[in-house]
Amino acid sequence: MSENKQSSRGLGGVVVATALPYREDAAAPAGLAVDYDRYAEHCRWLVERGCHGVGPNGSLGEYSSLTDEERRTVARTAVEAVDGAGTVVVGVHGVGSHQARHWAEVAAEDGADGVLCLPPTLYRANKGEILAHFTAVASVGLPVMIYNNPLDTKVDLTPELIAEAAQIDNVVAVKEFSGDVRRVLEIRERTAGTGLEVISGADDVVLESLLMGASGWFAGFPNVFPAESARLFELARAGELEQARELYEPLVAAFRWDSRTEFVQAIKLGMEQVGRFGGPCRPPRGPLTEAMREQVEADMARAIAALDARGAA
Repeated sequence: MSENKQSSRGLGGVVVATALPYREDAAAPAGLAVDYDRYAEHCRWLVERGCHGVGPNGSLGEYSSLTDEERRTVARTAVEAVDGAGTVVVGVHGVGSHQARHWAEVAAEDGADGVLCLPPTLYRANKGEILAHFTAVASVGLPVMIYNNPLDTKVDLTPELIAEAAQIDNVVAVKEFSGDVRRVLEIRERTAGTGLEVISGADDVVLESLLMGASGWFAGFPNVFPAESARLFELARAGELEQARELYEPLVAAFRWDSRTEFVQAIKLGMEQVGRFGGPCRPPRGPLTEAMREQVEADMARAIAALDARGAA
């Protein structure tokens, strides 16, 4: 294992892929301006309620709909808002390695603790291209969490490929979003001795992943339930299965929306249902259909009722 990898700060725990609030502004792209003050408050709120960090500029943060200036300001806002009280893992996704490396350099300048990086977006890269992409990003020097999201990228970071990526200096973690919990143990087996952390990326298999040895949870519904998510993480890591299942099972119907096309809209609606600001999305994301809205509201209502009952017990 390299000296860099040994000394890098861990990226585990509950890191929230933060949703991004907008305010109406006719002069802004799609008539929606980023509300940086509200975003800063949300980042602080998440950490104050027990989450270990925040992840700006992920898919949930609508990074691909932002201008370059907005994208950098969002990351800076998160760093300043958290102010060392939690980890900030900035999304540096890009079409090519030169774009992704640029965003990693900017994140390093702005004080990020680490970066989250997809394989090349908009292109079905081969193994050599994927490894070159991650090598370029890792060369900046920040800890890198590679991101396996075959549903959206059409590129699958198999356990074998992850094992090769784990040999790259500064690649310290993988966010696993295939939905196949069997991979958690296989990745751990294939990367034994490298220090690579396996991070659960899908809310609706988080308990299963943590029980199989994942050391973190980096996903969307902690935006809605931060304290409960932190508690679930603690119970799972402590092996308190009965208590963890009791907390987890009523939430899973809502959590499943994290793996659907409309996950950004669904999570923002969930935030509204617990009294937070969710708000609209920029295109290409449009409003939920009436049927989808009703289903999200029903799934969320069941989750909220279960949590209220726990609190009253």
